[in-house]
Amino acid sequence: MDQSFRNLLILILGITFLILSVIMDAILVDTLVIANTLLVAGLLVTITGVYLLRAELNLFFKKQRGEALAWSLGMVGIVVAVCYLSIKYPFRIDMTEGDLYSLSAETADMLEGLETPVHISFFHDPMMRDTVEFYQLIASKSDQVTVEFHDPMLNPSIARMKGIEFAGTALLESEGRQLQVNTPHESDIANGILKISRGIQQTICFLDGHGEPDPFSLEQHDHIEGDSGHDHGLGTQYVLHERHGMAKLRNSLESMNYVVSKVTLAQGKGLEEDCAVFIVAGPQTALMQSEIQWIDQYIQDGNNVLFMLDPFVTTGLEPIIKQLGVILDDNLVLDEESHFWADISSPAVTKYNLHSITDNLTLTFFPGARSLSPTEIPVANTRVRPLINTSRKSYGETDITEPGYKEGVDPKGPLTLMVIVNRNPYYGKNAETAIKELQESTTDSTAETTSEDSTAISSRIAIFGDSDFATNSFFHVMGNGKLLLSTINYLAAQEDLIGLEPKSLDIARVNLTNTQMKGTFVLSIILVPALMAIIGIAVWWRRR
Repeated sequence: MDQSFRNLLILILGITFLILSVIMDAILVDTLVIANTLLVAGLLVTITGVYLLRAELNLFFKKQRGEALAWSLGMVGIVVAVCYLSIKYPFRIDMTEGDLYSLSAETADMLEGLETPVHISFFHDPMMRDTVEFYQLIASKSDQVTVEFHDPMLNPSIARMKGIEFAGTALLESEGRQLQVNTPHESDIANGILKISRGIQQTICFLDGHGEPDPFSLEQHDHIEGDSGHDHGLGTQYVLHERHGMAKLRNSLESMNYVVSKVTLAQGKGLEEDCAVFIVAGPQTALMQSEIQWIDQYIQDGNNVLFMLDPFVTTGLEPIIKQLGVILDDNLVLDEESHFWADISSPAVTKYNLHSITDNLTLTFFPGARSLSPTEIPVANTRVRPLINTSRKSYGETDITEPGYKEGVDPKGPLTLMVIVNRNPYYGKNAETAIKELQESTTDSTAETTSEDSTAISSRIAIFGDSDFATNSFFHVMGNGKLLLSTINYLAAQEDLIGLEPKSLDIARVNLTNTQMKGTFVLSIILVPALMAIIGIAVWWRRR
């Protein structure tokens, strides 16, 4: 082998080491030692290669000096231009399946809507490059967010001054308020920014005392097909171990700056705190008359309520729901066309009526749900909007002891599973009348009181024909959690929080409705093999 060729290989090897060190330093984490080693080795090998090829390089530049100079200047210009554009217009490509290194659309919208400045001091070690880049990405999305970075080992005085003990802690500050975030997860960081920027907390109250799922309980049961546990399907009885839990819902609400509490109205105390949303989630026994009257008055006073009422359970709330323009059908919804896994009593929904709650909502399902119907005569000053409906092949089974659709007895689909009710004194009136009443209320001597009363009796109510979808067993599956959180945010008049829920890294699995499973089977097992067989036979026959 020629000596010059060997020297050229040494130079190429050195340049390769340099390129590898830059790549590893730029895109990989926890490779600082390896990248620096490659950098030093690359520099030494490159210098050695240049020294060994000094005669050849000198001869080359003498013969083609002008051309080499032009090429060199051109390459330098290209590199400078690329560097400038990359700084001026940063561009990122996140190739992870779950977009782990990108902001969700909900977080980006929240950052764009910030009205209060938030300053973040993130204390990190050299191994936390991905988290540092994530905070930089957050700061780039909002002018209200500023970030500074410190290494607590190199700057221990700053860490002590701000009360930071460990690397990986972010201190969020806004208008004199402080909050520490100790995890690198997007949901925790984003909700931390919300907490510190708003400075106020709303309370979500859960009714207790009637066998409702406990928001402070981690109790959950395995309902996955083929595994042990129990189901809520047709012909089965509800299995209440202690109670189903709703701790996953509570944790999500608390991460979104809500305070969660339980309320026992049977003690006759009413509410000791101002509730942004009052939740009645799956009571298994009838409420006392005093409780029913209290809830009725609570709604009349213009407060926001979420009802999740299971089938075949008489709670005493039926007259209140009817006053809102909705009838609780005494049935169990069965959907033969669109259901979750193989359980026809768990209707699955992928298409929704247009609303901020259902925006970008994926598949949801409701294990053991009843249908909801509108009253024959609309209720004055009330607007009822169905958001979730089953397929046309569904029906409401009124007698589970004799399953099967009964013409004229069982209501036929599509059936409504969830509605939003808005109460307002000006609903049902034309614009001219409403404007006139508003003007009169502001010119009257008691204008301030009248205006406050008009606002007070405006309320938002959500009604679901099921509560199981919100329990620990189903809250995290598909879009169930997002649906419930979006509903609560809407009721609490916090629409900008809609969809901002904690991300979970679950085991990747494909969740299909019954129709989708049948279509997949026919396509992959029958049609594609049959098509290949036909093509093969045709080719064989033609050659013959």
